[in-house]
Amino acid sequence: MHKAKLEPYRPPVWLRNGHVQSVWPTLFRKVTLPEPETDILATDDDDELHLDWYRQGSDRLAVISHGLEGHSRRPYVLGLARALMADGWDVLAWNFRSCGGVMNQQPRFYHSGATSDLHAVVSHALGRRYQNLFLSGFSMGGNLTLLYLGEQGERVDSRISGAVAYSVPLDLAGSADVLARPSRRIYMQRFLTDLHVKMREKADRFPDLIDVTGFEEIRSFHEFDNRYTAPLHGFQDAADYWARCSALFRLSDIRVPALVVNAADDPFLSARCFPDSRRVLGHHVQMEIPKWGGHVGFVQHARDGYYWSERRALGFVRQVI
Repeated sequence: MHKAKLEPYRPPVWLRNGHVQSVWPTLFRKVTLPEPETDILATDDDDELHLDWYRQGSDRLAVISHGLEGHSRRPYVLGLARALMADGWDVLAWNFRSCGGVMNQQPRFYHSGATSDLHAVVSHALGRRYQNLFLSGFSMGGNLTLLYLGEQGERVDSRISGAVAYSVPLDLAGSADVLARPSRRIYMQRFLTDLHVKMREKADRFPDLIDVTGFEEIRSFHEFDNRYTAPLHGFQDAADYWARCSALFRLSDIRVPALVVNAADDPFLSARCFPDSRRVLGHHVQMEIPKWGGHVGFVQHARDGYYWSERRALGFVRQVI
């Protein structure tokens, strides 16, 4: 595989903090793109996925997967989309089930191992004229992207040329433990607040399957995934879900060049999210661990508006395509 050169990330001193990096873009970053062409993709189980297309006549397409409780128009998605478009790519940013402001039709919603949905998106895209497809994902979307490529293994479509993933909870169980710490309560509470809104709507639609009584007492993903994610998506319990859907265990099966960038100060990630063994990574996955960057941060104040993560993605793409 091609070896991508590491470009060091050195933010200003005030940004050398994982929590500041994680929060800053959410509060202050604005990225403006032309209004996308929207598309609704029907799934095999009578549900739908909502897609945003940014087309400019390219034969190369980048597919971007967002993070937990994110959507296709978050600043980190739009920032990468803008950079890739400027480099000549068409871009497809998609919404997981129940994300993007539209509730999906089935009791299930999304989870870290919903690779069948990503496969549906990829297949839909490959049905167009594209000669090259590049996958990218952030946080949960990064895990989903890598897990999908691991599952595809040797069968991966020859038009899929590579992937880049940022702030990836490769070890779902470990990340759940980290987010359960009292010092991470502000993040956990925000996730649970957003999920509570969705689960109330799900309970209204499917009262025989979903009950939100006592939801306010949930404090961690251990509890949420045991009560909702696992049973709604065919897992025995949270532990089974995490074991089967952690990309960590499938990295060595990936057969296209893939770059994983996890900041050492990411407040969401466990120690196992930073593998350095070739036995774990395999021969096609490259792991980079910048000292700073937080969770989906990598903030950079530049005239062109790009963040360091976007420059790193462009550098990697140009070397593997």
